[in-house]
Amino acid sequence: MATDSSLDPVGLHWIRGARWLPWVVTLAALVLMAALSAALGPISIPLRSVIRLLAARLPGLAIEPDWPANFATILYQIRLPNTVLIMLTGMALAGSGAAYQGLFRNPLADPYIIGVASGAGLGAVLAMAAHWPADLLGMAAVPAAAFIGALITVAIVYAIAQVGRSTPVTTLILAGVALSSFATAMTSMIMLLSTQELHRAVNWMVGGFALGGWEPVLASVPYLGIGLLVLLTLGRPLNVLQFGDDQARQLGLDVERVKLVIVIAASMVAATAVAFSGIIAFVGLIVPHVVRLLWGPDHRRLIPLAILLGGSFLLGADIVARMLLAPRELPVGVITSVIGAPFFLWLLQRAKGRVRFW
Repeated sequence: MATDSSLDPVGLHWIRGARWLPWVVTLAALVLMAALSAALGPISIPLRSVIRLLAARLPGLAIEPDWPANFATILYQIRLPNTVLIMLTGMALAGSGAAYQGLFRNPLADPYIIGVASGAGLGAVLAMAAHWPADLLGMAAVPAAAFIGALITVAIVYAIAQVGRSTPVTTLILAGVALSSFATAMTSMIMLLSTQELHRAVNWMVGGFALGGWEPVLASVPYLGIGLLVLLTLGRPLNVLQFGDDQARQLGLDVERVKLVIVIAASMVAATAVAFSGIIAFVGLIVPHVVRLLWGPDHRRLIPLAILLGGSFLLGADIVARMLLAPRELPVGVITSVIGAPFFLWLLQRAKGRVRFW
């Protein structure tokens, strides 16, 4: 029989004891990172001023302004929309990553495993190569094309992977890998032929937030809100899927319908995140695995906790990207890759150790 120490190899039993603790930790981390994201930048705003500025917009509160006039413009027009968009992006990537890891029963899966990123990249680069103007309408063409490219790619992958009325997980992964390689090759060719847009495309593909203001936030909220709400309802079906397709059917689960709903919801939120924020690697891989390591594999708790922690993780990475070489700002995807690559190698080493043990 396994001992407590063998089930908890890194000594985290203390943090799993209280049921309320995960929610307190993740919510506190999200609030803290959001406050720091709104406060820090080339022109720093004291946290006290951030709180008073936000409270001043609440009805019924009469707060005498004691801050410089430009603080309000910086906070409401630049920092706050950027903070909200980054938070929503992290939530989307972490939530879809948790769902895909449950669907494929593999902790090394991520939101891009069936071609979301490569399809979005191809769509975005095609829009950039068309030399859209730099006004708001032209800038909006890039996320729209990325979103459409991602959804078309996922639809093709799912259609190819179907065998009769079933969709084997292995076939879905293989189809995703093949189509991702094709889309990546096409993207590289277009970038080489369109050298004038090369810098813009590279910046977008490593997670550069090109759009500012509230417009991208308002445009992404409907898709992210619906997709994340659907993912939150899939905790129990994902738990049942961990027993395998045959046993899940015996337990009364409509396996193929659940798989389709998971793919649609997870792909929609991942595609929306990629469309408005660029390709940000490793968030959907790291965050669900950390939540699983800390608080267990129950998807009824794993998915909402991953969503909360994903928002704070990407906000923290963006703060580092913003401050590391200030006043120059790095793409946040560079920071997540620097953090995520060693973590991924550690996961591989850990998985290899399990295989040796068994």
